[in-house]
Amino acid sequence: CSANRLRLSDYVFLREGEDIRDYLYDIWNTMKQSVSDGLTHTGELPGGLEVERKAQYLYNRRHIDESPQTRENRLVCAYAFAVAEQNASGGEIVTAPTCGAAGVIPAVMYYMQRSRKFSDAAVVRALATAGLIGNLIKTNASISGAECGCQAEIGTASAMGAAALCY
Repeated sequence: CSANRLRLSDYVFLREGEDIRDYLYDIWNTMKQSVSDGLTHTGELPGGLEVERKAQYLYNRRHIDESPQTRENRLVCAYAFAVAEQNASGGEIVTAPTCGAAGVIPAVMYYMQRSRKFSDAAVVRALATAGLIGNLIKTNASISGAECGCQAEIGTASAMGAAALCY
């Protein structure tokens, strides 16, 4: 990429073909919907453990003297909780990279779109980069919680999210 002055997302589009772009738009729309749906639901999650949903509470829990950093953290966590709760309730999510870490990428991208005005096209480029990093990890290490523990899942998702911001 460096020798050819390609961004990582350009490499993905070059190798996978332009059809991947439409696929990533579908992925992004599903991610946005899972965050949005998760933020609108309240009550107990199904399953009999009496676990209360927390995404909407986190989203609305503004503190009077909340710093910008605390607000950012609260919102990103609310978005991630929203997806996790959608997963726990049988809602549609994107396993990126796994079900256990499925809230990380949507939370980061949703926050960046809302707070930093990332366009859908920019998010699609970011998702291409994130996917490339996920594939590198899957090929050379593991994304499997069963194989390497939850660090494999959440660590991969975190690396994908960080790389996505450098699309």
